Amino acid sequence: MTIRDRLTWLFLGMVAVIMLAALSVSFILQERYTHEEFHRRLRDRAEVTGYIFLERDEMRANAFREFERRYLQTLPNEVLQVYNSQLQPRFLEEDERIQLSEHLLARIVSEREVFFDIGPRQAVGVFYHDNQGDYVIVAAAENSFGKARLRYLAGIMVAVFVGSLVLIYVAGRLFAGRALRPIADINDQVDRITARDLHLRLDEGKTEEPDEISRLARTFNRMLERLEDSFESQGTFVRNASHELRTPLTSTIGELQVLMARERDAPAYREALGSVLAELLQFRLLVNNLLELAQTDSVDLPKTEEIRLDELVWEVRNGLPTEQRRRVQVQLGALPDDAERLVVRGSRALLLRALSNLVENALKYSPAEQPVELRLDYEAPHTLRLRVLDRGIGIADKDYARLFQPFFRGDNSRHVVGHGVGLPLARNIIGRHGGQLALRARHGGGTMAEVVFDHPDA
Repeated sequence: MTIRDRLTWLFLGMVAVIMLAALSVSFILQERYTHEEFHRRLRDRAEVTGYIFLERDEMRANAFREFERRYLQTLPNEVLQVYNSQLQPRFLEEDERIQLSEHLLARIVSEREVFFDIGPRQAVGVFYHDNQGDYVIVAAAENSFGKARLRYLAGIMVAVFVGSLVLIYVAGRLFAGRALRPIADINDQVDRITARDLHLRLDEGKTEEPDEISRLARTFNRMLERLEDSFESQGTFVRNASHELRTPLTSTIGELQVLMARERDAPAYREALGSVLAELLQFRLLVNNLLELAQTDSVDLPKTEEIRLDELVWEVRNGLPTEQRRRVQVQLGALPDDAERLVVRGSRALLLRALSNLVENALKYSPAEQPVELRLDYEAPHTLRLRVLDRGIGIADKDYARLFQPFFRGDNSRHVVGHGVGLPLARNIIGRHGGQLALRARHGGGTMAEVVFDHPDA
């Protein structure tokens, strides 16, 4: 069932229930009013009977019947009875169509006025005091006109109810179609967007206060922007990866072709093989970096491994070759007394790789005589700040926006061996551990890589 049909039937059902309740209440109130109104007529009938018959001592029963026929409006199946204080019929004989029990007559005497039903008739019993004594007057009749009026009213209500449901169904379908039309327009627009048309955007409307449809279109547009960025990044990654992978392979194949072109002596072979080996080692490093970059996006991190950043800083330094280790200066700021505040949960191996990449980049792009500083500071109540500072070649202002794109390298770093994968890999790893990585220029030259964990697990 379509949303339009569901909305139509839901709307129809709600209105039908409300209308049925309203019409039922109206009918019940009308029925009660008709019943009470007929009771009043019966009571008036009983009082008129008492006044005309009992207050005129000389009037005989036949004379009263003639008076009633000529001057009083007779009710359908009417019965009038008068009983004396001994509860015996008086003047007006007891009508055989109704038989009243002594218990009911005694109740009328005690309660002064009693309404009751006798078969299809409604009846009233009234206690009447006269100078000749006490009497009970009973008036009963069938409310045929009221019943006919109620049946007529019920027929009208049923016709109105059915006719209203038909009109409401038609109006509901029109309303649902009109309400869902913007969604249908969005569907049509989305159907026209393919992988080659990710630059297209949905119409968000021009209303000052956005409604649900506008917010839906805006959400789709944000998703399209992310998809477009993802496709663009993926395309750039594939192009760069193809170039980076092709370069060492082409170089290696060229070296081997030159080596096999003619006979050479042993030193020449060793020199050529050494060059090939260096190219293959760089190729292996590039492949490993690519695999790690892909794995950081797909592999779930363990949440139970606790990593103390102060210990990890020394582990990064100790993992460097001896000649580079001497250039790294570790500085620990004011650390908290509670060691748990230095703990980050995740993968020690991945986080070690990320920080090692930052330190290796700082060493690689700095002169051999320049030291690299590795600082760890704690800022209450729950911020850990790790900085890697160098006095190297720095980064051009135009390159900061593209630093974390895989395989991107600044113009001033072309002379240094590298692939442009270390920084994107480090940012992915740090981001998955709840941290943030930013690179900034240092005053006086060089670069600062800053890692911030705002909410380390403790």
